[in-house]
Amino acid sequence: MEEIQIIQLFNERSEKAISELSKEYGVLCKNIADNILKNKQDSEECVNDAFLGVWNTIPPQKPTSLKAYVLKIVRNQAIKKYHSNTAIKRNSQYDLALDELYETLSCFNNVENEADSLELTRLINSFLETLSKNDRIMFVKRYWFAMSITEIAEEFNVKNHYISVKLSRIRESLKKYLKREGFDL
Repeated sequence: MEEIQIIQLFNERSEKAISELSKEYGVLCKNIADNILKNKQDSEECVNDAFLGVWNTIPPQKPTSLKAYVLKIVRNQAIKKYHSNTAIKRNSQYDLALDELYETLSCFNNVENEADSLELTRLINSFLETLSKNDRIMFVKRYWFAMSITEIAEEFNVKNHYISVKLSRIRESLKKYLKREGFDL
């Protein structure tokens, strides 16, 4: 079923909307939650909460991309659950991915208002457009989908070291790009 048709089901408040959303994006949503949480039960809970969130927000929201909309909600739900679960302990894979980015973008700690946050988002998106397709995919898989280095290496059929070095170089390029664009790090 097309996205527009699923959105129409939500607008009509048809219960079929959730089942169609699950059919279309359920596996991808679960993979994102699993990559962050490493717990099947928590992942399922996040996906269900995200689907409820979509139900509660469409209408009035009118997303241009239902896929992006639901994935963002799932990711946010998983991150909230992750922080709740790990108030004391650490999930090494997700923490490691975040630590990599925080080292590169120390400005995350200094983003004081929404305008700065939006500007940083715009700059990162602009930077991603400058990357090759493979580099962009690696970056997004690591830092948005929270995939491990090993998973990314397997997908690209390369060694882990290659992915680690490539991501390190991309982070360094991002840091230089942000400085060149005048964003204080």
